[in-house]
Amino acid sequence: MDKTVSKMTEQDLAHLGGGVLAYVREIEGKDAIKLLGEKIAVPAKGKLFCLYNADGTPISISGTREAAIGSALEHELVPASVH
Repeated sequence: MDKTVSKMTEQDLAHLGGGVLAYVREIEGKDAIKLLGEKIAVPAKGKLFCLYNADGTPISISGTREAAIGSALEHELVPASVH
């Protein structure tokens, strides 16, 4: 069994799945504040859901997993969940 590990660049990840793959990950309010700045009004320990492009670029932040998946579909992306 070959145990060679290949590394993917951000560009490789961005084109993963033909460029239409995105993932949803649960984040805390403090992570949203880091992404969007101090002006947003969210509790630091509140649970939110962030939609990311396959390369890790954040696309949107939603209050529910369903809304994040809806955002993916609106952007014509195929959503995947990451735990």
